[in-house]
Amino acid sequence: MCQFDLGDGPLVVDDFSGRQQSGSVVVGLASGGVRGRGRDIECLQVRLLPPVAHAVLGACAELGETVVSLDALWGRDAARTQEQLLAAGSWDDRFAIAEAALVRRHEAGRAVEPEVAFVWGQMVTNLGGVRVERLAAEVGWSRKRLWSRFRAQIGLNPKRAAQLVRFDHAAHRLAAGHSAARVAAEIGYVDQSHLHRDVMAFAGVTPTAVAIAPKS
Repeated sequence: MCQFDLGDGPLVVDDFSGRQQSGSVVVGLASGGVRGRGRDIECLQVRLLPPVAHAVLGACAELGETVVSLDALWGRDAARTQEQLLAAGSWDDRFAIAEAALVRRHEAGRAVEPEVAFVWGQMVTNLGGVRVERLAAEVGWSRKRLWSRFRAQIGLNPKRAAQLVRFDHAAHRLAAGHSAARVAAEIGYVDQSHLHRDVMAFAGVTPTAVAIAPKS
């Protein structure tokens, strides 16, 4: 996720390891425990699919479970985009500026390998309920090669990514009002306790808290 800081005071983001970043940042996949703080906070958040993020942001292996400054990834382009966003006269203008910057970076970036894109797509289609060995066989790679190339381009190893995909679907269903027991059964968790552990690991709160959280 890209987060452009547009407030008067700096937005400070603490990641799960205790490190801090201020200003515009990129939040990697599965960055549990990330918290933002500051005064008069105003920001624009853009969530990117992992294959898209690889081209837009690069360095995905380093982004897997951390938070980094956008300046560190985009250099001067980050500062230019930030200046344009701050000078924009409306949110529509800001959205257009952010979209143009992301498209520009995507076109200049490197796409994920077709095999990695296929594996990610299978994970999404099957709600994370896939076996890495089977996917490796389907693309003609060894398990070790798939593990290495997937992590380098997506930012997480295949097992962790599949868990995240399953959690994402579970969180949306919990937020839609489905019971934890029903969600656990439909998504493919072993039992409700398994769902509880995954939600705590990724969100830092219980399934009940996810269900009653304000909807944006």
